[in-house]
Amino acid sequence: MKPILALLLMAGLAPALMAQQFTQLKNSPLTTKPGDSRSINLVDLNGDGLDDVFVSKGLKGGQNNDLFFNLGKGNFQAITTDSIALDMSPSDGATFADTDNDGDLDAYVTTWYRRPNLFYLNDGKGGFTHIPKGITGSMGTYSETAAFGDYDNDGLVDIYISNSAGDKRNLLYRNKGNNDFERVSIDWLNEALPSRSANWADFDNDGDLDLFVANEEAQPNSLFRNMGKGNFEKIITDPVAKDTFSSITASWGDVNNDGFLDLFVGNAGYMKAQNNQLFLNTGKGGFTLAPSGPLNTDGGCSFGSAFADYDNDGDLDLFVSNGYCTGEIINFLYRNRGDGTFERDLSSLPNYQTPCSFGTAWGDLNNDGFLDLMVSTCKNGEKDPEPNNLVFMNNGNANHWLKIRLQGVASNRAAIGAKIRVKTKINGKSVWQMRELSAQTGYAGQSSLTTHFGLGTAQRIDELIVEWPSGAKQKFSKIKSGRTYQLLENGKLVPSN
Repeated sequence: MKPILALLLMAGLAPALMAQQFTQLKNSPLTTKPGDSRSINLVDLNGDGLDDVFVSKGLKGGQNNDLFFNLGKGNFQAITTDSIALDMSPSDGATFADTDNDGDLDAYVTTWYRRPNLFYLNDGKGGFTHIPKGITGSMGTYSETAAFGDYDNDGLVDIYISNSAGDKRNLLYRNKGNNDFERVSIDWLNEALPSRSANWADFDNDGDLDLFVANEEAQPNSLFRNMGKGNFEKIITDPVAKDTFSSITASWGDVNNDGFLDLFVGNAGYMKAQNNQLFLNTGKGGFTLAPSGPLNTDGGCSFGSAFADYDNDGDLDLFVSNGYCTGEIINFLYRNRGDGTFERDLSSLPNYQTPCSFGTAWGDLNNDGFLDLMVSTCKNGEKDPEPNNLVFMNNGNANHWLKIRLQGVASNRAAIGAKIRVKTKINGKSVWQMRELSAQTGYAGQSSLTTHFGLGTAQRIDELIVEWPSGAKQKFSKIKSGRTYQLLENGKLVPSN
């Protein structure tokens, strides 16, 4: 960001860069349905290439969820008659992936207050059928969220479910095919910790998904290395697993473009602020705590988080949502300086205030190549009114971009766990970027499965590498920017617009 700013200042173009990056969306179905919202999932549910919106509602006595179909050009239609929007449950997190590899995204929605979690199958057109006996069935839980991920690389997504009360043991279910899931009983699942966020990520680049679990109430967080063949090793000596904050959210992203996933952890004592943390991947199977800066000294009662390159300059920025706190509550937006360090962005959003925020997610809601932001809002206290959710549409800039939609064949159909690496020349310097597809990009949040790269000044991609969960690897070169591409595993890279 800094080199670009210097060039623009010399060229007299600084005002354009400093203009507000986002416009708050109002008078939209997305922002005029008040509720006690929890999860935000921006996913294409009907296969039309546009990200639709699912919002879970967590009111104690139960509340229907929200489902919105994307009609294009930033317009949305509320779907009120589908079963996923008629559950009247106190819902928390949600995760979407193609559980039966039939070409559409299915859903799992967690609930609290010892209510059953809910598994839904997609009919291919964005209509959902509740499967009462699916996955956890009628088991009553105090579940916080869940994450689909193919931990054994058999081409079927499995699911991990976090719990924070009652029988606090978290749950792992292996997908046997045909939507038949079996509970996996192994030692490391017997931890009775109050868990919040659960995130699959291949942090050691060995081709299988590892697992991070954020634990609250001053308990150490849990990091499990996938050893293959369904075996995991708990890491207890790394800085990631030694601190005793009250952790709620976690997000993975390669913030310094070194090819390894780094980890943001958001913390919150109930109605009490705590500092957040950024852990940098050493590339040797471990992490170091990032040097002190705004990101880990701003405090906040952080519940949601998600990385994204919102200014398309070639590095990952970060949004953090805050809630359940005293006094004025402010959400955080951080701009990556280009070297993996962050500065607080106080001007790009028209509004940072929130009555109480929970989950958050990024997606290109109007397909203009720039990522938009949606934030769920909640009741900060039992007597507070139900607020409207927040949506910020990206105004864009002169920077270039690339988007890719993957479809697995030997790998799971939604390509969860696939890595995409792109090499471009930005401001005369060769830069590699990496993204990994995930079904949970923060606590109670799932950003778009259409992978987005900001490219800065680069008008083409010199190299593109896709690493599939199956072990297959594909390479492409000399790709035009400003387009969305589709890629079938081991197929051709095809422009879709």
